[in-house]
Amino acid sequence: MRERLLRQIDDVAALDELSRLRVNYDQAHAPESGFEAAEGHWHVDSGTTLLGRERPGPPERGGLWETACHLVGEYEFADARILRGVYRRDSALLGRERPGPPERGGLWETACHLVGEYEFADARILRGVYRRDSALLGRNMLLEGRFFGLRFYVGVRVTGVIDEERDAGDGPERVWGWCYQTLEGHLEQGRLSYEVIKHLTTGKVAFRVAGYSRPAPIANPVVRLGFFLFGRWTQQRFYRNIQARITDLVRGAQRGRPLPSPAVRPDGIVLAPSGVRPHPLDRLAQGWIHPGS
Repeated sequence: MRERLLRQIDDVAALDELSRLRVNYDQAHAPESGFEAAEGHWHVDSGTTLLGRERPGPPERGGLWETACHLVGEYEFADARILRGVYRRDSALLGRERPGPPERGGLWETACHLVGEYEFADARILRGVYRRDSALLGRNMLLEGRFFGLRFYVGVRVTGVIDEERDAGDGPERVWGWCYQTLEGHLEQGRLSYEVIKHLTTGKVAFRVAGYSRPAPIANPVVRLGFFLFGRWTQQRFYRNIQARITDLVRGAQRGRPLPSPAVRPDGIVLAPSGVRPHPLDRLAQGWIHPGS
């Protein structure tokens, strides 16, 4: 008998169903098309904070402006949140390599491997099921959102793969990653990308999460209220936790610790991240598949 990787549902049937679902929002009216084109309320960050006031005229000696410039120059403001345009960008510095192209078997390649397998996910919040033989671009993933005794099964589709060298303003970067968009029935509408970045001049290697989102229409009033109260908090907690996890995995690998790999069933269905199996008590959890309208 085939082992179910997600206790509540038939994972094969649920994955098959995703191919019939569409992205659940109009991309032409999303933040990536420009702030003016965005319709509705999206969770995005402007990156602007009012620090206070000085007297009109040039900056005061030792005043707010000079103090803030000092902090920015020292990178002392960092809270793992880097903002560009209307996208939210959360970055974790994984370490350094020698300047130049990524090193074979180094930090950048290790992080790319983990990101490609969705191994960075925090299984306490989100687990993913996908087919091993599916190409990354166009891959459908069934996600299990976990919140105490509740389980939410939603679909996403990988709609972009990033594999490029780009100018970051302070020097070239080598970037690899991918992004997914939410499908019909998801609790949210939006796009999320995961990127591994090496700054070729300094050798710094970082993992970056970027995206925009907003709640999708939710018919169930209890689920709608719960998502209103805890959805954004859980999302931000997930961002923090995956940064901590991938940092630990990459640095552990550099010290000789074996890299984990997701479980793969004989029929090629993958459960990511590694080390998770359905718990017997999951049978008692309340589950919803495609809870968004």
